[in-house]
Amino acid sequence: MSFTVHGLAVSRGIAIGRAVIVASSRMDVAHYFVKPDQVAAEIERLRRARDAVVEEIERLQASLGEQGAHDAHPELSALLDVHLMLLQDEQLSGGVKHWIVERHYNAEWALTTQLEVVARQFDEMEDPYLRERKADLEQVVERMLRVMRGVASPVAAPAPSTSETTVSGALFDPTVDVPLVLIAHDLSPADMLQFKQSVFAGFVTDVGGKTSHTAIVARSMDIPAVVGARSASHLINQDDWVIIDGDAGVVIVDPSPILLAEYGFKQRQGEVERERLARLKNTPAVTLDGQKIELLANIEQPDDAAAALKAGAVGVGLFRTEFLFMGRNGKLPDEEEQYQAYRRAVEGMQGLPVTIRTVDVGADKPLDRTPLRAGEDHLNPALGLRAIRWSLADPAMFLAQLRAILRAAAFGPINLLVPMLAHASEIRQTLALVNKARSQLDAQGMVHGLVRLGAMIEVPAAALTIPLFLRHFDFLSIGTNDLIQYTLAIDRADEAVAHLYDPVHPAVLHLVASTIAQARSMGKGVSVCGEMAGDVGMTRLLLGLGLRSFSMHPSQILAVKQQILRCDTTKLATWTQSVLAAEDPAALISD
Repeated sequence: MSFTVHGLAVSRGIAIGRAVIVASSRMDVAHYFVKPDQVAAEIERLRRARDAVVEEIERLQASLGEQGAHDAHPELSALLDVHLMLLQDEQLSGGVKHWIVERHYNAEWALTTQLEVVARQFDEMEDPYLRERKADLEQVVERMLRVMRGVASPVAAPAPSTSETTVSGALFDPTVDVPLVLIAHDLSPADMLQFKQSVFAGFVTDVGGKTSHTAIVARSMDIPAVVGARSASHLINQDDWVIIDGDAGVVIVDPSPILLAEYGFKQRQGEVERERLARLKNTPAVTLDGQKIELLANIEQPDDAAAALKAGAVGVGLFRTEFLFMGRNGKLPDEEEQYQAYRRAVEGMQGLPVTIRTVDVGADKPLDRTPLRAGEDHLNPALGLRAIRWSLADPAMFLAQLRAILRAAAFGPINLLVPMLAHASEIRQTLALVNKARSQLDAQGMVHGLVRLGAMIEVPAAALTIPLFLRHFDFLSIGTNDLIQYTLAIDRADEAVAHLYDPVHPAVLHLVASTIAQARSMGKGVSVCGEMAGDVGMTRLLLGLGLRSFSMHPSQILAVKQQILRCDTTKLATWTQSVLAAEDPAALISD
């Protein structure tokens, strides 16, 4: 009997195949107390499991290098690095030892107990991307549990069926390999690498969000995927026929012949569309009326530059430097390490500009090296000490980053972008520290380059005082994700109000429109680097508002470019004004 499971659409395309179910190895972990003379042996079991997982991940990283630059995905390598750091994190290993030594828990029980303790800290994080890094921690633990049990990696591809098979009456040729799709509670980056090398055509996970690592890697590989499908791994049986609709976020189990034919046609259409989009890589992004549009890439790691170039990006519009700071147990990257990372990104872009955002972390992030202040545990971290507020509170850390960025600017064009500015005093302090960083480098006789200074507009107070920002900065970048959150007073981490998160709310659109108009009137550059930039449903509106610079995930660039090539901005002006005047802009945008 056919039924559907709904999740989040995170990677486009259609996949059709038999289900391979991967159960979580954290299920049914043994819980028992060990005797005092067994404590050392339990700790040794734990150490051996950790070392085995480290060795396994290092082997996978080595295999990435062997694939060649054209086939290796920087997202996987970076995420594997995060897993290695988590394995060496004292908060994890030290906490597990505590449960073994003090409570006499067996190693598996201690490991899962400490997982719950640390996972709660991730749950309290405001930023959705960082909050979903809890999945990385869970997968590190899961791999250790597999080693203790002697269980192999979950994504080793099973042999496809060779018998004649029917799908709701549709006969398949037994001489043709049957496609397989993976259904799992979650997938680690290491699993994803093995998934890439196997026969799987798509995957579905119970957990995850649009910024989870599985979603990121799926988009980078252009693999049909649905995440956050709740109980998919329990509802779907081994070897069920499954359709994964990565465009709609729908999983269809045991499809009827009619559905199978319909989605088979969609699948072929998707393949043709991807081939058509690929031809646009070297086509200039110019509208029908001759407006040149700048399509930039958002990246998280220096090696992501390769993916940006492959997608045809004309630069990096947002390098999220906080990922260099994450998972280090408070041991921040020093100036030299940051300099090398920024230099790699600049050189990787081969002369194209790179916009580096200063570290965007807060008291709620793993970077926090200080205990919570009294009564702080109930506060909303989105409104606390984060982004530029954090940097200004730690001038030594901020100066080290600024010096590293300025030094890297000697190797190519860099734009320095400052997040979450809202006050004139913050602007003055930031500019003073930039000048101080330059002076320090001059005093040390260190080579450095010039940078263009930019401000992120992601707080309504900033959007309402644009003239102040235009007096001090060379360009603006609109961070729509936070601007929407703060404008509508919606905590993105709160599922109870997540449905109210509305990118086309009239208030949001007016702030975006006003920011673009004022920046252009002053001859200053302005871009959008939030999710709105990569949403093809918003491309026409943003062009009509006057936006000429978009920054997005590399995988979204060609689809947005296609929309741009079909638009005439002179004809969009009247329509755009009607959208801004509407009570329900979404109705007009979807027409």
